[in-house]
Amino acid sequence: MRLLHNFFLLLLLFPHCRPVADSGGSPDIDLMQLTTGQLQEGYLRGEYTVTRIVQAHLDCIEAIDRNGPVLNSVLYLNPRAMEVAAQLDRELQEGKIRGPLHGVPVLLKDNIDTYDMPTTAGARAMTGSMPPADSWVARRLREAGAVLLGKTNLSEWANFHSTYSSSGWSGLGGQTKNPYDLSRNPCGSSSGSGVAVAAGLCVVAIGTETNGSIVCPSNNNGIVGIKPTVGLISRSGIIPISFTQDTPGPMARSVRDAAVALSVLTGIDPADARSEESRDRSHFDYAVFCRSDALHGKRIGFYTAPSARHFRVDRLIREAIAYMESGGAEVIEIEAITGEDINGPSFQVMLYEFKDGLNRYFAGLGEAAPVRSLEELIEKTHSDSMETRYFDHALLKRAQEMGDLKNTDYRDALATMLRRSRQEGIDKVMDEHRLDAIVAATGGPAWKTDLTNGDWYGVSSSSPAAIAGYPAITVPMGMIDGLPVGISFFGRAWSEALLIGMAYAYEQGTGHRKAPQFLEADQPGQ
Repeated sequence: MRLLHNFFLLLLLFPHCRPVADSGGSPDIDLMQLTTGQLQEGYLRGEYTVTRIVQAHLDCIEAIDRNGPVLNSVLYLNPRAMEVAAQLDRELQEGKIRGPLHGVPVLLKDNIDTYDMPTTAGARAMTGSMPPADSWVARRLREAGAVLLGKTNLSEWANFHSTYSSSGWSGLGGQTKNPYDLSRNPCGSSSGSGVAVAAGLCVVAIGTETNGSIVCPSNNNGIVGIKPTVGLISRSGIIPISFTQDTPGPMARSVRDAAVALSVLTGIDPADARSEESRDRSHFDYAVFCRSDALHGKRIGFYTAPSARHFRVDRLIREAIAYMESGGAEVIEIEAITGEDINGPSFQVMLYEFKDGLNRYFAGLGEAAPVRSLEELIEKTHSDSMETRYFDHALLKRAQEMGDLKNTDYRDALATMLRRSRQEGIDKVMDEHRLDAIVAATGGPAWKTDLTNGDWYGVSSSSPAAIAGYPAITVPMGMIDGLPVGISFFGRAWSEALLIGMAYAYEQGTGHRKAPQFLEADQPGQ
């Protein structure tokens, strides 16, 4: 590794990423450690202003994301960010606080609609696509006082486009880089969101997950990610893959910050029928469940199937289990969650729902839509040499071959998937062993980015919760050769409060998160 180069790089970059507080005598703010609570307290005490905090984050994005580029995690900046910050400062002076994210800089994955910025899913065919209105997620964030700084790069079409791909790569944005080692992969598809949080480019980011796209980039970038039960947060205004599995979720540097953001995003949205299922099952404030004694008395299943693939990850998960037992939890090993294949039916469901969902999304863009159908998208993508330089985009064609959602094959695959993942999967295992939650290693250390051969995931545990549509939360579990590795807590539908409590207790008791060091200067080709 080029340590000398990186030493000077850090000296040059980090002064731009640690703003000095407005009032004399207050300490500098480390943007890679800043929390929502610190911001709210600092605003109320008058130690700094929203405009200063927002400008500091914009300066940091310019310094370490765009110049070079180094991280390549941010696709667009909000031209109104400073205007919004000034308005929030005026409201503070008047004694008005919009909500728990007042003045908090947030970045959104670029498949989440905002009326004032393009939404492209990273695809060149979608360049400049301006949605007619905010998504549910963007609207709720603005109402809570968040400053939407911009949009993050992602795996194109949320990584549902090719027979193999490099996570964090999009035709429009290029390859996002891991801040712990710039030659390694950030994982995806919420790659830019994970990188931006880890590197201090925002305090909270919003990602989306169909299977692994929140928890994997959180694992690779050493942060916390919450994939909620499908329906807890509305998907309206989000470019879809699967109506059955898709969900947005918060990504942050701490469980508490992720819980604060989750609280803001929940609610019933008439534009998303699945959100009705969350009625009387959600909580107004998930942060109140952040308790240091939340592991005590819990029965936790240790899902061992992802083990024996990386002995150093196995060592960390065993240490994590020992810690939970020392905190009063009883841990029971479980070798399997589902007795039959769930990935095959899930893939079939995604192909059908991707076609249906994309066509509906394009229609909702109206006359300004740059693409009007999946068929047109395929034509534009495959005639673009930049898009086809590395990857085949064959999944677009496979989805186009599917019928509509009345098709018997689709209905059978959906029923099979849900039965095997729920009644015969997570619910059955948890009932049999009387479990409060299940834990597993989220993933292994980040692999080298390879645009020739694509991703190598190794360890992965996202599928059981993702395919069932059940919640999961990942937190840092330790480091392997300077690369972070996470542990996932997952369980029954609507059990976010329980999982947040256990994840918080583990996080606070172990303190495994370490800030990135931006090592290794060699980059794969753009």
